[in-house]
Amino acid sequence: MDKQKQLPPDQWYLYIRKSTDEEDRQVLSLEAQMTELKEFAQRENVEITETFVEKRTAKIPGRPVFNEMLSKLENSNGRIGILSWAPDRLSRNSVDGGKIIYLLDMGRIASLKFPTFAFENNPSGKFFLSISLSNAKYYVDNLAENVRRGNRAKLRRGEWPGQKPFGYIYDHRLRNIVPDKKKAEKIKIIFEEFATGKYTYETISDRMIEFGIKSKSGKRKSNHATNYLLTNALYCGIMNWDGEAYEGKYQPLISKQLFSKVQEVLQNKSRPRRGVRGNHNFPFCGLFRCSCGSMYTAQWARGHGGLYRYYRCTRKHGKCSEPYIQEKDLQNRIIEKIKTIALPDDWAEPMLNYLEQEKKKEAQSSNAFVQEINKKLISTQDKMDKLLELYLDNMLDEETYKIKKESLVNQKIALKDEKQILGQKRMSGWIEPTIDYIKTLEKAKNISPAVSLPEISQFVEKIGTNRLISNKNIIWNFLEPYDFTASILARPARLRGERGVKIPANFSLSPIQ
Repeated sequence: MDKQKQLPPDQWYLYIRKSTDEEDRQVLSLEAQMTELKEFAQRENVEITETFVEKRTAKIPGRPVFNEMLSKLENSNGRIGILSWAPDRLSRNSVDGGKIIYLLDMGRIASLKFPTFAFENNPSGKFFLSISLSNAKYYVDNLAENVRRGNRAKLRRGEWPGQKPFGYIYDHRLRNIVPDKKKAEKIKIIFEEFATGKYTYETISDRMIEFGIKSKSGKRKSNHATNYLLTNALYCGIMNWDGEAYEGKYQPLISKQLFSKVQEVLQNKSRPRRGVRGNHNFPFCGLFRCSCGSMYTAQWARGHGGLYRYYRCTRKHGKCSEPYIQEKDLQNRIIEKIKTIALPDDWAEPMLNYLEQEKKKEAQSSNAFVQEINKKLISTQDKMDKLLELYLDNMLDEETYKIKKESLVNQKIALKDEKQILGQKRMSGWIEPTIDYIKTLEKAKNISPAVSLPEISQFVEKIGTNRLISNKNIIWNFLEPYDFTASILARPARLRGERGVKIPANFSLSPIQ
């Protein structure tokens, strides 16, 4: 064995490596390493018998090409040497470094040659090689710690250290992400549309394809990827990193209020849905009760040469004589009921014009609200500072600190959103709901059979409560403030199809209930 160790190698393996995430940007490219090493081999009169090229980091064991090379070394009967650019190309972890030293000891590696490092196959040579390999590991460990420390510093400054999400670009001057003008508006539209509750993961993914938001393969995003986008708090200015929340000092694409609404919709969609079995989607299921108190359900039925959807009482409270009602008939009766709050065109325009004038007046009195929000922001920041002091003084455990900090960061972001709304729109809390109220009344006028059934169902949920079906007639109490409109237009509306209706004893016509 000792004589075999001293004999020169009769074969040489060339091993070059550079990972795609290489920390040391000064490491030569694969092509440059190949050129330099072949020239070095000619100078050393070394004939290369096999070349191994790796595109993977050496931080952790498990490189397939490296393991293949070692396997050939162990199974070879000849004397084989390895030619590489530097020791850190072979290993940057203790496991692979130990393997190289061990194979040198066993004579499976006859020699090593590096243009950047002098090595002799003797005890002192292996000693200095082990030091060089240990230095490579130390460099990686130290660099990783420096990166983590740098990331924490960036997060404290409100700078995002990770990959930029869709809708942002990286500004090297600001060292932070900034909105991409073309893509940012698309993200905002996606969140606004999903917040309506009309979309599933699949349909919102189809919508995203229209905006150019797709998977790397060019196909529709998976449900997991879609969920990740819709739950990414970066878009509302909150940076979640390693289980801790930080306040971002970049421009959010959406408001905290809109983000919270989307999370609420996602939570509702994760619950079991009523009225959906397999591919049977009945939009009006769960919307109405029967006059006997049971809920209405739906089923398919054949009649008059076709397949139709019918709604009927579930009879959960016993026998019920209420007849079946076809979906199309139910749809028409719902639309007829909605029309009772349809606002005439000559009413809507003057109301909206009046509200526009009120906006201008409210702008003059909004400064007081802004000052109040500034006080709350200062108070919240003081709480965050005191919380940090408690944590640094070991008076608070890490988990409790992260939970309380996340709550305060959310409060601060919400206050900043409120301040931005006041600064940009300059309106008080009553104008925006009133505009929505007027537009809802306008929409009631435009509801027709051409509107999708889920949209009609959502509209009914928005305006009505205590909804029931009796003798195929539709009854509900209008919610505030739609009950006010209904009361004004009630006299002609009461004459339409509600005579002889059976009203259960426990059903109230009070709009407050």
